[in-house]
Amino acid sequence: MGSFDWNLDRGTFELDAAGLRVFDLLPEEFDSRPESLVLRVSPEEGVRLDYALRAAIQSGQRSYGGYFRITRRDGAKQWTHTQGTILRDQRGNPYRIVGIVRDATDELTQAPEVQPAPPAEEPQSLAPIVRLTTEALSRAVTVEDIAAVLTGAGGMERFGADGLALALIEGGKLRYIGVSGVAAPLGGLPPTRFDGTLPLGEAVMTQQPKFAHSLTELGEQYPACVAFVTGLTGLGLEAAAFLPLVAQGRSIGGFALFYRSGDVFTQDHRELCAALAAIVAQSLQRAMLFDQEREFATGLQSAMLPRDIPRVEGAGVAVRYHAASSGREVGGDWYDVVALPQNRVGLVVGDVQGHDTHAAAVMGQLRIALRAYAAEGHPPSTVLARASRFLAELDTERFATCAYAEVDLVGGSVRAARAGHLGPLVRHTDGRTGWPNVRGGLPLGLATAVDLHEFPETRLDLVPGETLVFCTDGLVEERGLDITVGMEALAEAVRDGPEHHEDLADHLADNLWERWGSQDDVALLILRRDPDPGTSRAPRMHSYVHQADPEGLADARLALRQTLEAWELPELADDVEVAAGELLVNVLLHTEGGAVLTLEVLPEPVRRVRLTVQDRSSVWPRRRSPGEAATSGRGLLMIDALATHWGVEPRGDGKAVWCEFGPETQRSLLG
Repeated sequence: MGSFDWNLDRGTFELDAAGLRVFDLLPEEFDSRPESLVLRVSPEEGVRLDYALRAAIQSGQRSYGGYFRITRRDGAKQWTHTQGTILRDQRGNPYRIVGIVRDATDELTQAPEVQPAPPAEEPQSLAPIVRLTTEALSRAVTVEDIAAVLTGAGGMERFGADGLALALIEGGKLRYIGVSGVAAPLGGLPPTRFDGTLPLGEAVMTQQPKFAHSLTELGEQYPACVAFVTGLTGLGLEAAAFLPLVAQGRSIGGFALFYRSGDVFTQDHRELCAALAAIVAQSLQRAMLFDQEREFATGLQSAMLPRDIPRVEGAGVAVRYHAASSGREVGGDWYDVVALPQNRVGLVVGDVQGHDTHAAAVMGQLRIALRAYAAEGHPPSTVLARASRFLAELDTERFATCAYAEVDLVGGSVRAARAGHLGPLVRHTDGRTGWPNVRGGLPLGLATAVDLHEFPETRLDLVPGETLVFCTDGLVEERGLDITVGMEALAEAVRDGPEHHEDLADHLADNLWERWGSQDDVALLILRRDPDPGTSRAPRMHSYVHQADPEGLADARLALRQTLEAWELPELADDVEVAAGELLVNVLLHTEGGAVLTLEVLPEPVRRVRLTVQDRSSVWPRRRSPGEAATSGRGLLMIDALATHWGVEPRGDGKAVWCEFGPETQRSLLG
């Protein structure tokens, strides 16, 4: 199996090494032009493939496929299969096709008749078609899957047909759920009554197949479909088969096949068509039952998730949930936002082991319990410990991963803890992103089983304008790849995304759902602290420098200079930058956390700027008199020389060192 990349605008057709081997071409024999494939593909096969491609493009399909024969350099004929995805621009115009080519000789050794035969050839046998279709349908789970098997890439080729339509009975009417080839116009029709005015409706109503050797005569017999029949005959079609889909004695839909020859309907062909319809009907009945069960499961899961997200003063919150695109599409991922006293908010994301209704039920119980523990005012470490005990006491062997953070929207402090889950991603005000080192414990339930209930907390700071992004592993994991690949992709998407929380959530959904979230459930929770720009006369900027971020200090100094230039105060940039560097280095070297940096304009009585560096250490700085050979101890002396005022004040569980720059006034020193 090889791959190709066909650029329709440039007219180039790139084949990888495996693709060249499929066509039995040497690299020097192929110049990346589709016309050069004529070395292996006969003109007749090329015309047929071109027709299938044009039909797919004109009908707006997303993919196409087909079987064809090539001639290898030793003269042997090789069955080959191609399947491609058609990429379109915003106007719907195709500009590129990417897909695969593969040697299908073994698959079709006993079934060369799967290709449409010219009218002069003998009628085809459908036995291999039934076998191939049965194998494909055995892997289909949902009704959508079955429609994709029958009408997707390669679907018509399995039946040797030039058009195909699949319809189901819904509310007493036939609704077309899948069409391909020349039957594509049927996909745009509204549901129609099956009252005998149309051939497929009559076949469904009577539960008897109908074979039309002449489409012209069919139009005379059913005036309601004259326009459609005229269009089909204009494309060179002559015959059609209309097959009822009957399961347990009840009609559930209909199936139509269109052919270029009216000589295909031998007695054997008709019997095989009936058998084929029975197989499709059984598969559809199974899929409809599965879809009903899935609808129930997803409804249960939806009921378990929060119905409304509380409005949070001082921040914007956005949530998104994405179900897996395969299987039952139900799992144990969840999110929650808990309003707490004193303008605090609890943020929760978690994932219960498994992808079934039991996982969804356990998730609902665990979410409610964890919300109750958080609302009681317990710190994150206690909330997770109690949730672990609760899960262990349930009649289940499931465990769950979880991340919980309590955010103080007044001061910006964050207390976070993890239970075998990813911590939050932070986007800073300057667009940088980072994964703080949030310490964690074992998954909930498992921690209780081994009696390790330690969930250490990590203290972070969230300055105005910064964003926290929580997610479950479905957004960053893909089979065969290290999770760091997905984490880097998420960080890049957050960095390049819009600032507004709702727009960012949509951006991540649009860019990452299909890439990372197709095989697993995904819960996404975003909180952005409201920006604090100050006023036009007294602007303000904030930044956070994490202790583990080696580039944060340089970025902060650059941001200060750019901000002062934007405020038309470039003459203060050198002094402010030096002072900020001294204060930040002192925090990063002598405390166990990061620093919150604030720069603001004080317009009264004279315009000046104030720089504030806040940390979580209760130890106040003291001015020293270093000797000539000392390598440190001059920081406060430099602040004293550069600033007009400076001082220290308590801030919650830490302190803030501030200094002002502007017109010379009486200095205020630390006593």
